[in-house]
Amino acid sequence: MLHQLIGIVGALLVLGAYLALQRGWLTLEQRVYHVMNFIGAGLLAWIAAMDRQVGLTLVEGAWALLSVPGMLKRRRWNSAGKAPEQR
Repeated sequence: MLHQLIGIVGALLVLGAYLALQRGWLTLEQRVYHVMNFIGAGLLAWIAAMDRQVGLTLVEGAWALLSVPGMLKRRRWNSAGKAPEQR
């Protein structure tokens, strides 16, 4: 039961990030998008690994790792010392 709950939370985070990106609520420049993907895919990868599903573990693990650069990227500041406006 706990594995199901963790899997649902992970899926909701990944799908929520994608929905927010598609609707314009988040952008690729916002760290929260990448954090949602990292945590969601990490949870799904952990569940897949516990169930010994190698293919799914590989996909979700890679998805989580691909989110890391976006989380670590520094924000660019304009010449006035302000962060760029969010769209």
